[in-house]
Amino acid sequence: MDPIRNPYAPGAGQRPPELAGRDEQLHAFDVVLERIARGRPERSIVLTGLRGVGKTVLLNALRSAAVRAHWGTGKLEARPDQGLRRPLSAALHVAVRELGHPAGDQVDHVLGVIKAFAQRDSAPGAKLRDKWNPGIDAPAAIGRADSGDIEIDLVELLTDVGGLAADVGRGVAIFIDEMQDLSADDVSAICAACHEISQSGLPVIVVGAGLPHLPAVLSASKSYSERLFRYQRIDRLDRAAADLALVAPAGDEDAAFEPEALEALYAATAGYPYFVQAYGKVAWDVAPRSPITAQDVAVSAPEAEAELAVGFFGSRFERATPAEREYLRAMADAAQGLAEAGEEVDETESVPTASVAQVLDRKPQSLSPARDALLKKGLIYSGERGRIAFTVPHFGRYLRTQG
Repeated sequence: MDPIRNPYAPGAGQRPPELAGRDEQLHAFDVVLERIARGRPERSIVLTGLRGVGKTVLLNALRSAAVRAHWGTGKLEARPDQGLRRPLSAALHVAVRELGHPAGDQVDHVLGVIKAFAQRDSAPGAKLRDKWNPGIDAPAAIGRADSGDIEIDLVELLTDVGGLAADVGRGVAIFIDEMQDLSADDVSAICAACHEISQSGLPVIVVGAGLPHLPAVLSASKSYSERLFRYQRIDRLDRAAADLALVAPAGDEDAAFEPEALEALYAATAGYPYFVQAYGKVAWDVAPRSPITAQDVAVSAPEAEAELAVGFFGSRFERATPAEREYLRAMADAAQGLAEAGEEVDETESVPTASVAQVLDRKPQSLSPARDALLKKGLIYSGERGRIAFTVPHFGRYLRTQG
């Protein structure tokens, strides 16, 4: 089949041609936007899930919905080695410009507050030429969002931005990807700011996305975070949605799948959106003609698995040190041991940390540095005390095939 017309898109954060299985989240967000526009109270939103389930794609789709509602929007991706001030300032700069507030002096004041918030990230006593400039022409405000206490400053900043949005009868939405990588102080500041904004009734919301342990990160920061956010777990697609993600784009290109081919693809991908796109792309390229058959899927599977081994699994494994790789392999072996003993093991292969230590014949305390480093790199997470799991589905299976 013509590879130029191949509709599938197995890219990181790249929107697939058919965003299947996410109608519920999209509809719920439309309701949130409308309620806030009417002055009704609403909570900020947190999306959680494993790697490859489409959190970033959904986050971008929600931002598009906010743009269509004429909201001001900004997006940032959290990084463990970066504070919140600079990326958030850049995101809010974009959001304020999108609002299109008619009063230039009020806009300049808020932009000045954003600039002051951003420049507080510079070292104390830094000269003007050494201070980071967020690209804002307005002079930095004095005495607003520049105390140096991120919690106080963020509350003041979002209050001013929210007031600007309320003036024009719209809202501001800030989208934060990889939210679990924020520092503890920054997480605490976001929780405090969202709490204050919700009490004030200002039209500002935060939409965050992160790994499954993100709710625990938020809860550890502020006890009221469980009531502050609307949590939505983003999971793999069911059979109907996975079929739709394959069939609809193919239909747009006058192609089709045989039922047996769809069954084989679901068995191979388990409904994980990234895998669906990866297998679908290779199956299209391999198939000589439409409809794509189960035999085409079987022929294409090794190539799809090889691509995932390099781009999806291998790239993450390469980020680990030798000691960390040893820990990862021990997790995979421990999960296999539990499965052989008759225990149920899910796609994240959650295992007790004691089992990992047993595989390596080491004391659990001696493995803490490797485990903590893997947690910080986002390769594993702790869903409950004393257990550890992969953030990437089928990662254990990949490790066991590497010998």
